Amino acid sequence: MKLREFRLDADGVQSLRAAPPPLADADSVVRDGVDLAVTFKQFIQERSYPCVGAKSALTKNQMTAYVGSDLTSAWDDVALASELVDFARSYTEHRELFVTFVAFFPKTPPLDEEGFEAAIWRRIASLQAKDEWLGQDYDPNVDSDPSSPKFSLSFGGQSFFVVGMHPSASRPARRFDVPVMVFNLHDQFERLREQGRYEKLRSSILERDEQLAGDINPMLARHGEESEARQYSGRIVGPDWTCPWPGRGEQ
Repeated sequence: MKLREFRLDADGVQSLRAAPPPLADADSVVRDGVDLAVTFKQFIQERSYPCVGAKSALTKNQMTAYVGSDLTSAWDDVALASELVDFARSYTEHRELFVTFVAFFPKTPPLDEEGFEAAIWRRIASLQAKDEWLGQDYDPNVDSDPSSPKFSLSFGGQSFFVVGMHPSASRPARRFDVPVMVFNLHDQFERLREQGRYEKLRSSILERDEQLAGDINPMLARHGEESEARQYSGRIVGPDWTCPWPGRGEQ
């Protein structure tokens, strides 16, 4: 099992686990994973990076990074699904704000935006099947139908919004050295709404993203207005776009 997991904070990267793969250069594999996590940390810390929620996760030492292999391969799916279930359970127990889970896929071949979109949805379909196989119920607060305005993914009974990032992304905030899947918990958004903090945070992110990209991201919408599935890959799509995955239990 090629599992490397790290905890990122504002000062550095702390290795949580480093189960070496059956390779002679296992130490270099782990070291490369740490280097990648450090690069991502620096990317988030750039003054121009718009997501202040991600910056808060770093500051609070609450960003967990999983370093996998190839986004176009199912190699990591069982391990990653299990990690997401554990992450969801930990959140249910502690309910700390500004926690996030980041999965890197540094062995992925070059992909354009359409290729990345296809790959990320194949991983989502497989990960959701693994969550179901692990006996996890779908979060009852969201819909499993990707065409629904209340759609969200679910792992370990908690709903997640996914942010896809990759080298060929057209939006600067989505452009990173290797393909990435960022898993953000919906419950955090709801708690921020209850505290009266959500709209201010959202407005700040939108303003900063516009300053970085030069225009407002046309894909952004509030949960419940239209399906968030349209936003996952970061590709700009039209109103006739159909999600490549029919939803859990519909394959």
